[in-house]
This record gives sequence, C-alpha cells and structure tokens, in this order.
Amino acid sequence: MKQVQLSHGGGGEEMNRLIHDLFYKSFDNDILSSAEDAAVLKPEGNVAFTTDSFTVSPIFFNGGDIGKLAVAGTVNDLAMMGAKPLWLSSAFMIEEGLPFEELEQIVQSMAKELQKSGAKVVCGDTKVVPKGSVDKIFINTSGIGEVLVNGISAHNLEVGDAIIVSRDIGRHGAAIMMAREGIDLESDLKSDCETLWPAVEALIDAKVKIKAMRDATRGGLAAVLNEWAEASNICIEVEEEQLPVCDEVRGICEMLGFEPYDLANEGTFILAVDSADKEVALEALSKYSFCTDASVIGSVTDKKQGKVILQSSWGSNRFLELPKGELLPRIC
Repeated sequence: MKQVQLSHGGGGEEMNRLIHDLFYKSFDNDILSSAEDAAVLKPEGNVAFTTDSFTVSPIFFNGGDIGKLAVAGTVNDLAMMGAKPLWLSSAFMIEEGLPFEELEQIVQSMAKELQKSGAKVVCGDTKVVPKGSVDKIFINTSGIGEVLVNGISAHNLEVGDAIIVSRDIGRHGAAIMMAREGIDLESDLKSDCETLWPAVEALIDAKVKIKAMRDATRGGLAAVLNEWAEASNICIEVEEEQLPVCDEVRGICEMLGFEPYDLANEGTFILAVDSADKEVALEALSKYSFCTDASVIGSVTDKKQGKVILQSSWGSNRFLELPKGELLPRIC
C-alpha cells in the first residue's frame, strides 16, 4: 500500500485491511479491537460511545440530507449496541461560499431528526475554510448513550440463530447514484435514511434475545454478514429469495452491474436473534413504517466457518464475498 485510495473508505475488503493493519495495530486495546458499532466503556459497561464523519455528495438527496444523515448515522451506531442515545457533539467544516439558507436547512434537519430519539447536541465546533478546501460541508458527530441491553456483539452468533433484515436493502446507495448521475427511472426512489432507535427500543421492550445488530451502511448487507461470520467463526446461510429488494433498486443494479447486497443503507439494520424469538422480533418491527419489509433472510450454521453462503432460487449456492473496491465514493 503506497497511497490511500478511495476504496480504503468503501466499507469492503480494502477498508477492512486498512483498519486492521494500521489503526487497530497502532491503537490496540480490547475495547477498540472488539470492532463494534459503538464502544461500550469499561469498567461500568453501561456507557456507549461512538463517532462518525459525513461527506455525502450531493448534500441534499431524495429522502434526506447530510444533516439528517449525520444525526441518524451516529444515533444508529449507539442503537446497534442496545444503547439509548442521549448526547451528541457536532463539528462542522464549512467551505466559504456555502449559501446560508442551505446551512440553515441542514441544521434544522438535524434538529428534527434528534426528536425521533430524544438525543441532544450538547457541544460542537465550527470551522470555515477557504473555497476548495472541502466540498461544501463536512460534519462530524460523536454520540454517548446508555446501554440498556448488555452483551450485544458480532462475536455472539451461534448455530441455529436467525438472521433478520429490517427492511428492503440498497436504497441509500441507489438514491445517491440516481441523484449524482442524473439517472431518471420515473420513480420516487428515496434513501432509507432513518433513525432506528424506536425500532430497537421496541425489540428490547418485547424482550427479544438479541445476539447482534449492525446497520448496513458502507459495504451493505454483504459486509455486515461477512464481518459476523468471521468474528463468531460460524457460517451464515442466506436465502436469496427472502432478500427484500424494491424494483427501482433492482433495476439500477441490473443497469449498472451492481448487487443490491453490496449497496449502502442508512436506515436498514441486520439482526441476529435466537431462533425462538424471530416471530416476536418481526412483530415488534412491523409497527414501524420503515420496517414493514422486515424478513428472516437466513440462519447461522456450521457448514463453512467464516463464510457467508447465498442460496439461489434455482438450488445453487455461492459465497457472498466481502465487497471489493469502491462502488460509489462520498456516499455517507
């Protein structure tokens, strides 16, 4: 590796190698190396902490904007660890010349999204840089939450567990692609960008035995399942027919040669639960409009440890690999 490439931020194999070979190696500690969506701080164990930066292009897209994305993204990382979002920081890097009305719209969007979880922005920072130093606006948000359910981890999966996806996949990546490339399919395809805490809270209230949760952002469904298979040293078998994909996303994938399970999502999460709880989990999720397509897509087996197997409707199967390269840069 002589230079950093866009693929090193794409959520796939190259990014995984960069994180493990450089950052984990240099900052090695047991909290960081657990590789979860949010760090559960010790010794107390009831505080979750996470951070993320957002550089989406375009900054306004169908279904959201960079402000909504920044709040939902950080709140969701806390939620995936069973933590109720409480406090956020927000740092803005703004290019000179950005229309003030656009900045105002972004901030108002953030305030509206915060109401869905009850979290509050309690500190922040603003930097305005010369034109050309950033592309319009970058936002960093960090979040702190109270862990309500301990032990949720990518290392917890066991043979027999059910794998659930909360809704149809690939919407965010497809919506950004359409906006950026001017693709017109005569449809109203919207990003799935959404705060997931209400749905997670419903799962907790229903006493679902949650093994692992992860929002399928960069690298999509494929990245999450491969990370889980490796972390728990198990096999995940997925039924392709059970994967919910809307017609617009399927059409874009066929047109451009992508796979929907590689595309980024911003309001879709993957859930591993005890098999006995899968129906309870689906019932809890069905109460939310952004989870109406929730489906059991597969299960944990011991067929091929560390691998994800995709079963086709024709009876054939293949490995669902970790995405390689950069499908679409500057997406979140």
